[in-house]
Amino acid sequence: MPLAEFTRLPPLLTASIGDGLTSALDTVADHAAPTHRFLRYGWFAAALAAYGGSARTLTVAREGVPVLAVPLVPKGPGFLGVKAVPGCYWPFRSFPVAADADAAVFELLLDKLGGEAAALRIGPVYDGDPALEGLRTAAASRGWVALDRFVAESFLLDMTGLRADGTWPRNSTLRKNRFHEKHLAEHGELDWRFVSGADWNGEAFDALAAIERKSWIAARTDGSDAKFTDDGHGGFWRAAAADPAIAQMMWAALLRIDGEPAAFSFDMNAGTLKYAIANSYDPQVGKHSPGKLLYYRNLVRALDDGMATVDWGAGDSGYKRTIGAEAGPTIRDWLFVRPGAPGMVARLLKPWWRRSGNTPA
Repeated sequence: MPLAEFTRLPPLLTASIGDGLTSALDTVADHAAPTHRFLRYGWFAAALAAYGGSARTLTVAREGVPVLAVPLVPKGPGFLGVKAVPGCYWPFRSFPVAADADAAVFELLLDKLGGEAAALRIGPVYDGDPALEGLRTAAASRGWVALDRFVAESFLLDMTGLRADGTWPRNSTLRKNRFHEKHLAEHGELDWRFVSGADWNGEAFDALAAIERKSWIAARTDGSDAKFTDDGHGGFWRAAAADPAIAQMMWAALLRIDGEPAAFSFDMNAGTLKYAIANSYDPQVGKHSPGKLLYYRNLVRALDDGMATVDWGAGDSGYKRTIGAEAGPTIRDWLFVRPGAPGMVARLLKPWWRRSGNTPA
């Protein structure tokens, strides 16, 4: 029989779900977009360890190779049947998808999920996220109801574009930084350093936590949003760093003055994109702008390392726009509700769900 007469069958897709987390998460993350490769087993395990709960993982494989994996945890009262993607809110909450996963992968995901849950919550997550967009397309074809609510606008800094235009960093900014650095040095010896990979140890995390305990977040809030303290989210980041691949992406610029931690800027480096997650400083030296001096050093280093863009996330747009950042993708919370009675109820609750979000500026 001539070769042309053979029919090429579509690749075999299979879906399975099991208790706990699976190593398939790492397999999928390794083949995801570079911006999403931190969504590994260690990322979700750290979230469960820090915030509690137990997960089941739904995996879709193509010819036996995992191309999508979704950890699921119960959300809300059990009788509602709502599942959520666990994780940390920084930089977003999503799940890994292989870069070449097609619509059929997501359709099978929803078909399998329909027997496990009445609804799936994903977010906060950016518009354009591969997992989100795949779910939206599959939901439309499978009759699922998609509900979204506004969380915030994000901000992006195109460092390579601004440098090519000769507008970043501005010479006037560098002169001001040198002025502030000169006066900052009057407080003691300045030690600028970077932390990543194997450098993440108890001493490094303790230094970041010490700065947060001196900062505005401890003085003006209950401290629960601090990233590195014991009563904040320190448990998550320490656990996440146990995965060497994630630890390599975790990056901090740290300033010590006479050996004492004074300022930090903490990021996740994902390919050529830097997620700016947290920064803080000791207010005792605040008038000399230690935080600003540090993150400019940090961003210049990022450019030298081949990074192109900084995702500043949401909030406090003033200083971000001053640096040169512009509005990026919108961040939203999503509910995907299966067809039938749950979907009918979801359509009725859509206005309430949207009102429960934040109000766009």
